[in-house]
Amino acid sequence: MTNKSKNDLLIIAGREFTSRLFLGTGKFSSIDVMDEAIRASETEMVTVALRRVDLDNPADSLLSAIAGFKNIQLLPNTSGARDADEAVRLARLAREMGCGNWVKLEVTPDPRYLLPDPIETLKAAEILVKEGFIVLPYINADPILAKRLEEAGTAAVMPLGSPIGSNKGLKTLDSIRIIIEMCSIPVVVDAGLGSPSHASLAMELGADAVLVNTAIASAGDPPLMAAAFKKGVEAGREAYRSGLPAAGSGAHASSPLTGFLRKD
Repeated sequence: MTNKSKNDLLIIAGREFTSRLFLGTGKFSSIDVMDEAIRASETEMVTVALRRVDLDNPADSLLSAIAGFKNIQLLPNTSGARDADEAVRLARLAREMGCGNWVKLEVTPDPRYLLPDPIETLKAAEILVKEGFIVLPYINADPILAKRLEEAGTAAVMPLGSPIGSNKGLKTLDSIRIIIEMCSIPVVVDAGLGSPSHASLAMELGADAVLVNTAIASAGDPPLMAAAFKKGVEAGREAYRSGLPAAGSGAHASSPLTGFLRKD
């Protein structure tokens, strides 16, 4: 890693991150495979669904495995919450059980498409921010909602690229571009990224980070796929920082022939 890339830090709620790849922990075939994927990805942010862990058991295998990585920020999520009340209750419970005050806010009342409810998400975010939580809300790629959440005090916004687990990539590209332009808090593209090229494209747009789960956990070799996503994120970020040239409507010779092969 060059000195320049070391200085390209992502800052969320005052915490510095060198990795811009966040990792979900659902769907891994075992704790050991998840552990290997975390190492290969070099992630510093891992999210875990609260409904998948035993919060009354400090030795819960999933939480214990994540706790073994000293540089990782645990991001409990409220996956499964159908309204603001349920999401707030889950976040409070997680904090009481020692999971900290960071929370990925998810409110998804529709079990088929798992699309986030914008009204209940904003309602829950306003409550949790007032209670001192560091809130990262999962949302549809809605620029107006993203701005409202920023004004409510969320630490970041996490617009979906396409439906959860679909692997379809950035179907909301234009809206995400607007969110990045409008918001002054970090924008983390979450959900639907199915390949490292999808993650790279999100970073090229100027996203601050991406969160990936299904594409890595369901791969034939999850640790290898995690390493591939790491490279994709880094390549996209470097391309964005370098200043991508604008697309043109015609052809332009990369090696102009002016004065070439001309006899004196």
